[in-house]
Amino acid sequence: MILASIGAGCLYGFDIMETTGLPSGTVYPALRRLEQLELIQSRWEKESRALAEQRPARKYYKLTAAGTRTCRQAVERYPLLQHVAQHDKENV
Repeated sequence: MILASIGAGCLYGFDIMETTGLPSGTVYPALRRLEQLELIQSRWEKESRALAEQRPARKYYKLTAAGTRTCRQAVERYPLLQHVAQHDKENV
């Protein structure tokens, strides 16, 4: 679900939690594991942008090539994951 939501345009933790319905205690440890497995990459946004919007800085995530393949395989195996991706694209 997390890979599918990132692939569909959910780029930071809270957005992923909102889309998947998973709690932060599930999402953030999973994001760390996915990054260790090199299925996703992360980067921090510029502090100045976060300050301008009066919020904490966000850590943005994107799929790697391996993450894209893994996500595609997961959707083929579990077709319901495709609904997560479609839902996200409609709301982006």
